[in-house]
Amino acid sequence: CPACRMPVAQCACKQARFAGTADGIVRVSRETKGRAGKGVTLISGLALEPVALTALARRLKTACGAGGTVKGSVIELQGDHREAVVDLLRRQGWNSKRSGG
Repeated sequence: CPACRMPVAQCACKQARFAGTADGIVRVSRETKGRAGKGVTLISGLALEPVALTALARRLKTACGAGGTVKGSVIELQGDHREAVVDLLRRQGWNSKRSGG
């Protein structure tokens, strides 16, 4: 590992990186800031590795019929899909809730 200089199998910083500040609650919110008034659904608080996060984003985009992306540890879906995303995440066993206004 380039960060902690340990063998990759024994790397401790990898686990700490993906744990982040996740408190076990997935927050689903809507935001328009910096997007010319277009709304996006933000899903944050997921303590997943990038590959697993991308796979989850793909499943959510397919289920909602919308485009989207992964930026850092946040999934962005185009449009307002808060209710559908919260329901889908709860069915998959995630503790999720709506956040914001």
